[in-house]
Amino acid sequence: MKYIIILILSCHTLFSQTLIHPVSATDTYFDKKVTDEYRNLEDLKDPAVISWMKEQSLHANQVLSTIPARQYMLDKLDEIDSKKEYTINDVRITNNDQYFYLKRIATENTQKLYIRNGFNGKEELLFTPTGYKKNNKEYVINYMKPNYDGSKVVVGLTESGKEIGEMIIIDVALKTILPYTITHCWPSDSGVSWLPDGSGFIYLHYPVVDNKSELFLKNMVSVFYKIGDDPQKIKPILSKADYPELNLKQEDFPIVSINSNNTGYLIAKIGGAASFSNTYYAHSSDLADNKHITWKPLFRKEDKVADYSFVQNDIYFISAKDSKNNILARTSLKNPDFIHSEIIIKEMDDEVIKTIHSTKDGLFITTTKNGVEAKLYFYNFKNGIRQIELPVSAGSISITTKSNNYTDIWVACSGWNSLNRRYKFQISNQRFTPENLNPVVDFEEFKNVKILETTVKSHDGKEIPLSIIYNKDLNPKEKLPLLAIGYGAYGVSLSPTYAKVALLWAIKGGIVIYPHVRGGGEKGEEWHLGGFKETKPNSWKDFISCIEYMHKKGYSEPDKTAVWGASAGGLLIGRTITERPDLVKAAIAEVGLMNAVRMENTPNGANSTKEFGTVKTKEEFSYLYEMDAYHHLKKGVKYPSILITGGYNDPRVVAWQPAKFAAKLQEYNASDNPVLLKIDFEGGHGIDNSKKKAYEDAADIFAFAFWQLGHPDYQFKDKK
Repeated sequence: MKYIIILILSCHTLFSQTLIHPVSATDTYFDKKVTDEYRNLEDLKDPAVISWMKEQSLHANQVLSTIPARQYMLDKLDEIDSKKEYTINDVRITNNDQYFYLKRIATENTQKLYIRNGFNGKEELLFTPTGYKKNNKEYVINYMKPNYDGSKVVVGLTESGKEIGEMIIIDVALKTILPYTITHCWPSDSGVSWLPDGSGFIYLHYPVVDNKSELFLKNMVSVFYKIGDDPQKIKPILSKADYPELNLKQEDFPIVSINSNNTGYLIAKIGGAASFSNTYYAHSSDLADNKHITWKPLFRKEDKVADYSFVQNDIYFISAKDSKNNILARTSLKNPDFIHSEIIIKEMDDEVIKTIHSTKDGLFITTTKNGVEAKLYFYNFKNGIRQIELPVSAGSISITTKSNNYTDIWVACSGWNSLNRRYKFQISNQRFTPENLNPVVDFEEFKNVKILETTVKSHDGKEIPLSIIYNKDLNPKEKLPLLAIGYGAYGVSLSPTYAKVALLWAIKGGIVIYPHVRGGGEKGEEWHLGGFKETKPNSWKDFISCIEYMHKKGYSEPDKTAVWGASAGGLLIGRTITERPDLVKAAIAEVGLMNAVRMENTPNGANSTKEFGTVKTKEEFSYLYEMDAYHHLKKGVKYPSILITGGYNDPRVVAWQPAKFAAKLQEYNASDNPVLLKIDFEGGHGIDNSKKKAYEDAADIFAFAFWQLGHPDYQFKDKK
């Protein structure tokens, strides 16, 4: 029987942690035997495992909370908030110009729901989550959506940072909550679609909401709810059980919506962790008949439709099929043919066509170059395409419209060091009118922060886009603290948005880089596939190449370099430090996927095989083993310092993923660098945290990294 006693020298105090009893298991995958030393940590209901995790978390919190100058980050974030007075997000505009939005006053911890009639209308408080339930739990609004005329609004609520929650319906005129609470839902992930007359809506029902259950995130059901009916009696309109003819898998997300541009159609997207989906359509009238819906194929995942918009009886769509940077094409909605469609806009040389939006005037199309330079185009059905000059330069832009029955369009522009600026655009006079619901504030302390967009050659010669954030000038003689932030999965781009933490790091004397590694979507689907399953090693090799570039340029060095990634970005961080433990001094892996080989033994694992692979085939097992940071740890290697976090209620990455990595690293590590594990027993994936929790987590990461990189403000005075 093997026991490990973990003794960690924290600052000036010897802290003894709970004995942990590792129970190993050996699995045979085809011709390879794999020993899993800490298999017992996968039992999250085992009192011994829970006790160990709590002791680890207690120790981590004790260390982090006592790091000198940790309070700096909290104070600066509060100061930024106070200058803005309030923050508004998730703006929804109804057809009759009622504005619904979530707003948080600077001094408040959570968002509230507000409404105003028109942009210049009087603001009214509609709902606050404070005191929503008298159970001493903190609830946050993580979703809301009004119906078309704004008479009712659905509000999603979650408890203490969890994501699976419940929905309420508010009568806007009466400002009262209707007596129908819908449970077993996750609206922030799958959304809600209102019927045109506002009498009901469609949402995704999760039969099992216990994230420790093997049936969690399995056999989801798209249901139609009519206001006034009993929410417990669900009416399925798409599911594996009720529609066997569609051959759904139990891990598929059958998300049904009503298209706002043509409300005569239902659209069924078979969602999941994949860039493209099989999609079906039916007539909206089938809902009223309460009968078995006849779903007809609209397009297949092989058609690689990235975005689309209905225009009368046509469908305009963006496709990545046989295209590096995507094309815009058209086919008939009455008889869709995505193979022999009409090409409207050919592939551009160095811009990826990203989104399409339809108004009464025509089509608005967004593109991006390297994921960091956004442009806007307008396509007129008579005069073709032309570029629209934006009022400010934008690293990323987002578009909001009502439907193509209206001319209204709003454009929001943002960048690494510029707050989101929102405009209403009129095509008739080419005029952008500022319509900022958020206060536009220029922060004096950030005036010297600069952004450099460049590219770096990776191991195979590919040019990797690299965003560099720094203060004043880059001096190769200074060797500044470097923080590299990465993700690189699911075709998700690290698009420029106001990066408060990065800006604060820069003015504190450091440099932040965002390597846009393969696996992301910065250069289109080809870029995604360049870090996908078999090619996944490109993700961390690109990341390593960008860090090496900063070292070769003299801007930093290994002892002053930290890396940070979250969720699937944990895989990137884990393999970076196992491949090159000499390259960095500190690492942060938030709610990270660290044990890819065991991913399928988690509720979200079957869904994630679409991105990473399955152990059920020999080839894909080899891909997963190669990207598994846990199995690449080696005894006697000097690893960097690391802060590893997890959420006990996480529906995406189960808490034992980071916990197993931490336990094995603590045993194998030959260096004196601390290995801290912090499990949040109240929270989940960290997406729906309150302001206080989000700021505390950011302060921990900021302080931990600067402490380990030797920043003088963050050192313990009596450290020996």
